[in-house]
Amino acid sequence: MNKEIKIALVEDDENLRFLVGERLQSEGYKVLESNNGETAEKMILEEQPDIVLLDWMLPGKQGSEVCASLREKGFDKLVIMTTAKAQDIDKIDAYNFGVSDYITKPFNMDVLVAMIESKIKFSLNSEKTESHRFGNMEHQPNTHLLIKDGRKIELTILENRILLYFLKNKNKVINREELMMEVWGYNADVNTRTLDMHIVRLRKKIEDNPDSPAYLQTVRGIGYKFVY
Repeated sequence: MNKEIKIALVEDDENLRFLVGERLQSEGYKVLESNNGETAEKMILEEQPDIVLLDWMLPGKQGSEVCASLREKGFDKLVIMTTAKAQDIDKIDAYNFGVSDYITKPFNMDVLVAMIESKIKFSLNSEKTESHRFGNMEHQPNTHLLIKDGRKIELTILENRILLYFLKNKNKVINREELMMEVWGYNADVNTRTLDMHIVRLRKKIEDNPDSPAYLQTVRGIGYKFVY
């Protein structure tokens, strides 16, 4: 299935670019490479790859600028941002310039490959968009949308990840560490306060009364449970 799938790898660290490129090729992907923002943008618009792996810090033009510019020019494929610091993720979330998802460095190659495979499975092979229904809502994770009573509510990347994980593990008590690992990646330097803040924001979007949540419930001393 991977044969004709093209991945643009935009990374200025030569060693890392080599390692990731080798691994992706060994998985059967066609890899296009670039080491700076400006040439990357040209290459992506010409070649129209299925997935772009885009470094946040780049010479010439920042990853965020490249992404925003590609979106303006109509590029609608997957863009996965690679970032060195978990803190940058909040920036990625705050300025929504069209990133589909992100992964923090140093990343584990298996994690990266698994992430790419799951994205491809959904975006390329399914006419049907993935969606999860609960209550009067529908969650469409691929487009970060929550549809509540027919109204569209945008979710941030992190809210999207958190909600999807809960929906896949409904009625199960999930401890904070497990959730943080799932949402921020295995080497993330975030604290539980940050997680709780995102939970509060997510509740405002899904709950009729966020102060006494019906769906996203707190399990004192452990974590959370999603009930529906």
